[in-house]
Amino acid sequence: MDVLVNNAGLSPLYPSLDGVSEALFDKVIGVNLKGPFRLASAVGTRMAAGDGGSIINVSSIAAVRPGPAELPYAAAKAGLNALTVGMAHAFGPTVRVNAIQAGPFRTDISKAWSAETFARYEQNLALGRCGEPEEIVGAALYFAGEASSFCTGAVLRLDGGAP
Repeated sequence: MDVLVNNAGLSPLYPSLDGVSEALFDKVIGVNLKGPFRLASAVGTRMAAGDGGSIINVSSIAAVRPGPAELPYAAAKAGLNALTVGMAHAFGPTVRVNAIQAGPFRTDISKAWSAETFARYEQNLALGRCGEPEEIVGAALYFAGEASSFCTGAVLRLDGGAP
């Protein structure tokens, strides 16, 4: 394996912070943090023992700018940013580990957003719109390829100019 992309994400809506059950919290942490840790640990170890490779973690702007409606998700993505840096050191020099810190994109996760949520995002973004899924491809190809051969432990903001 030459490239691993950890792109799983789960950010369910909840009525209030005290309404976040232990099961929901564990599920969000499991999908967004534990899963990428387990997979990158196994694959990174194999890559490091072989010819090297690239691990790309897909994080979120929520990791550094969390809102009250996404706190378990934001905590998991902040942890993923920390794993990115730590694993870059653990698996270097032959394996590069980087993250794409995505802002609001029109993906499956956004299907639960209201029109007001989209409007709020678009009003606050310098580009005035949410990203389309294909707009993340260039960043992933950069981290996967030789153009980023001197880049590891980086967290690239890809958020349309979020404040």
